[in-house]
Amino acid sequence: MRVGYTGVTMQNDVTSPTNSPIPEERMGEFQSLIDVVARLRAPGGCPWDAEQTHESLKRNLLEECYETLEAIDDGEPMELAEELGDILVQVAFHADIARQAGEFDIADVLTAINRKLIRRHPHVFADGSASDARQVERNWEQLKAEERREAGKPEPSAMDSVPTALPALTAAQLMQDRAARFGFDWDDVDGVLDKLVEEIGEFRAAATPAERLDEFGDVLFALVNLARWSGIHAEDALRQANGKFRSRYQAMERLASEREQDFAALPLDDKEALWQEAKAAER
Repeated sequence: MRVGYTGVTMQNDVTSPTNSPIPEERMGEFQSLIDVVARLRAPGGCPWDAEQTHESLKRNLLEECYETLEAIDDGEPMELAEELGDILVQVAFHADIARQAGEFDIADVLTAINRKLIRRHPHVFADGSASDARQVERNWEQLKAEERREAGKPEPSAMDSVPTALPALTAAQLMQDRAARFGFDWDDVDGVLDKLVEEIGEFRAAATPAERLDEFGDVLFALVNLARWSGIHAEDALRQANGKFRSRYQAMERLASEREQDFAALPLDDKEALWQEAKAAER
C-alpha cells in the first residue's frame, strides 16, 4: 500500500453521484483518504482544514471517540462504520499536519503500530505462548517493560500508562486494573462490598462540604472497583443508565403533552406515575 501524499492531481469522475475528485472504485482505499485530506489542507484547499493544528483538533478527536461509543451502544453497524471513518479522518489530519511540519507522515504511523502489534504478540507471530487473555495482558506489560529498559528509559509507575485526560470512571477502573496486575487487590468480591459499605458510612458521617466531597469520591471509587470485580465497565454502565433515564424522562414529557398536562406543574406523585408508565412501555 502506498501512503503519504503523492502530489498527484486527482481527476474528476463524472459518473460519481457527488462529482468526487476520486473515482468511485477508489472510495474504499485508505490511500484515497490520505489524498483527500492532503488536498483539503493544501494551498487552494479548504481554509478551515488548512489552519488546524494538533492542539485545535484535540476536542474533535475526543468527540468522535464518544460518538463511536454511542454507535456501538446503539448496535447500528452502518452508524458505527461512519463513526470509525470519522476517527480515521482525525488520524489522517494529524499525520498530514506532522508531514507538513517535517515531523512524520502516515507511513511512520502505520509502520510504528504494525511493528508494535507484531512485537507484542509473540504468541501469534513468534515462539511465545499465552494460555488465556489475562496471560496476554501480563505478557504485554512485560514486553513494554523490556522495551523501556532497552531504550534506557527509567522504570515508570504502573499508573503512568493511565492518561490523566480520561473520563474519571474510566481512569479509576484502569488504575485499579493496573494495581491488580501487580497484586494490589482484594482476595474476593466480599472485601470490595465491605469497603463500599464502609465508604457509604463515612459519607453519612461527613460533617463539612469538603469531607462530603472527599468521601463521595471514595464511594464512587469503591463502586468502580465493584464494577471491575463484576466484569462491568463502569463508564459503559453509567452511560447506559444515562440513556435509559433520558429515554424514560422524554417519554414522561410526551405522555404529559399528549394529555395536555403541564409536566413541570404536575405533583411529584403524578410524575412518578408517568415514570412507571414510561418504564412499563419498555417491556
